Amino acid sequence: MTALIIVDDPAEWPLQIGSAEVVSADAYLRDPRFSERRRLRVFNLCDSYRYQSVGYYVSLLATARGHRAMPSVTTIQDMKSRSLFRPAEELDELIQRSLHDIVPNRFELSIYFGRNLAERHAKLSRALFNLFPVPLMRATFVRGTRWRLASLAPIPVGDLPESHREFLHHVVVEHFSGRGPAGRAGRSQQYEHDLAILVNDHERSPPSNREALKRFEKAARANGFSVEFLTRDDYGRLAEFDALFIRETTSVNHHTYRFASRARAEGLVVIDDPESIIRCGNKVYLFELAKRLNLPVPPTLVVDSAKPNEIIAELGLPCVLKQPDSAFSEGVFRATTRDELAAGLQKLLARSDLVVVQSFLPTEFDWRIGILDRKPLFACRYFMARGHWQIYHHGAKRAKEGDSETLPVEQAPREVVDLALRTANAIGDGLYGVDIKQVNGRPVLIEVNDNPNLDHGIEDAVLGDELYDRIMKVFKVRVDAAKQPRVSQYSAQ
Repeated sequence: MTALIIVDDPAEWPLQIGSAEVVSADAYLRDPRFSERRRLRVFNLCDSYRYQSVGYYVSLLATARGHRAMPSVTTIQDMKSRSLFRPAEELDELIQRSLHDIVPNRFELSIYFGRNLAERHAKLSRALFNLFPVPLMRATFVRGTRWRLASLAPIPVGDLPESHREFLHHVVVEHFSGRGPAGRAGRSQQYEHDLAILVNDHERSPPSNREALKRFEKAARANGFSVEFLTRDDYGRLAEFDALFIRETTSVNHHTYRFASRARAEGLVVIDDPESIIRCGNKVYLFELAKRLNLPVPPTLVVDSAKPNEIIAELGLPCVLKQPDSAFSEGVFRATTRDELAAGLQKLLARSDLVVVQSFLPTEFDWRIGILDRKPLFACRYFMARGHWQIYHHGAKRAKEGDSETLPVEQAPREVVDLALRTANAIGDGLYGVDIKQVNGRPVLIEVNDNPNLDHGIEDAVLGDELYDRIMKVFKVRVDAAKQPRVSQYSAQ
């Protein structure tokens, strides 16, 4: 995908970047060769983003033309919002830590694609770029009792200090020629689209192992995607891509949800989508959904206070307590006595105003049916960890998990697959893993995962590379559809 650097006057742009074309704002707005092209990345370096200025129209028309713009019009508007200058506690602490040695009461920080010349300001520069993805940005801080962010503005190309140009050249070359999608596209035209895969190399139980990630990358390239693996520090770069695939364990109060929401707002195709993260990430929601749809679930209570006697009278012992947003068997406890139940309730109610309590249904294994785009993808049996009542056993120094067996979907019990489809399709059309127990031959819904495990050697044991290809084909179909002009039903008649 071709990258354009848009400036007011190309004569003022001090650098030569072989993988990007420098174009005047006037030419971009008026020349038909830009309005008629589709696969363009637009880096808007105009001197001003003021409403209805040339810089504003560059980002606005880029969106209308189906080009990817940095900054987007949404970011331009956000830069003007005073409410966003009241930073969250984490950012405020970063501001104070980064600026604590500054003597004057006013300080300007130059941020070039998320970087600053001084290493001590690296984290603050990246954090601000993630909030406001602007290629060349000046952040102004003032100090009263504490430092605060006073304003954000683009840095006019003509105002770039001579002493910064060598560093800027390094940053821009790295961005366009090495790390970013624009750089890859500048070297090769074989890919139609750009896919970001969000990962966390430090995660204890990631949803895909390293070999699976390699196979996702291979399948994506075979389907016309250039691929880049992102981490949480790359939040500000999402607008550079066409699609986002989250392969890190998701949670609502977490950067994975912010990635999904930002990707959706920027027009990317995203799996897991933010709605699915919200819906699957809370067991209270899933219980209410199951009640509405008359889906079979274990005998369940949603409690807001510690009343063990009432719970025992209703559900008996043993029973299972679940933190509403628990994952990978963490935040889930089995109570076999009244004292264990009371202690578990006290612990979980300190974290959440509501707690799910269910009758304990012992089984040798749980079914997991993978659902993608409203169709079954895989069928696994996950066996309980040795000597434990759950699939995952987190009590030891190293987490243990039970064995697994993957079967062709058509060999899984029909009633289990049907229940998985009914449940997942009520949530959305993304990628889900539906966990189901069979109790006396009857399927019982346990939970739905919006970010199911897809590990080489387990979930792909039947389909092999076809598993990864199917997922990437769904991305391709959706990205292609998103780039097609929408035709009104009236104009089509």
